[in-house]
Amino acid sequence: MSTLPFPLSPPPEAEAEEAGRRLFAGEVTFLKGVVAMDGLPPADRPEVCFAGRSNVGKSSLINALTGRKGLARASNTPGRTQEINFFELGTSHYLVDLPGYGFAEAPKPVVEKWQRLLKAYLAGRPSLRRAFVLIDARHGAKAVDEEIMKLLDGAAVPFQAVLTKADKTRGRELEASLDKTRKVLATHPAAFPEIALTSSEKGEGLATLRAAIAAL
Repeated sequence: MSTLPFPLSPPPEAEAEEAGRRLFAGEVTFLKGVVAMDGLPPADRPEVCFAGRSNVGKSSLINALTGRKGLARASNTPGRTQEINFFELGTSHYLVDLPGYGFAEAPKPVVEKWQRLLKAYLAGRPSLRRAFVLIDARHGAKAVDEEIMKLLDGAAVPFQAVLTKADKTRGRELEASLDKTRKVLATHPAAFPEIALTSSEKGEGLATLRAAIAAL
């Protein structure tokens, strides 16, 4: 039997799961919102960033991971929030929330400014260990997701696909979405070789992501 490319991430081992639990059980605080490269905090610890198109459930996932409902705030208007938001996980990690992409309702100059900042951040941040690219499990990877994947390829930043809202789809629909996503990931050299399947509402996959971040 052949092994599927980009299999689902398995549950973490007990020790790794406990390390992830401890990391996220500690203090998590909002540090700052950044609108230009000179506003970035010192690159003095490992950091991970979360990217995803608008309404993919990024804020919900960050809030679920940290166990703090109001930590990351959602905006339903694409392009409205043009800041890179930094959160401190204790004193050991940064968790970085990138604005949602998919800019149909945003003015063109706003889009261009954000894209320049995004490219500069991804290419010039030595402490960035991994990006998590969030994809709606009901739909699979879309063209707009490929745009961010190409930026990550170019910046040589490893990224992992994270399917959100897994509780909203199962069976054949989920398998079709996974197949679609796998085909896209196969064309991107920076793609991490496993897909994380998550549900912020049900808690599915959260221990896996926490353990992965703690291991960095």
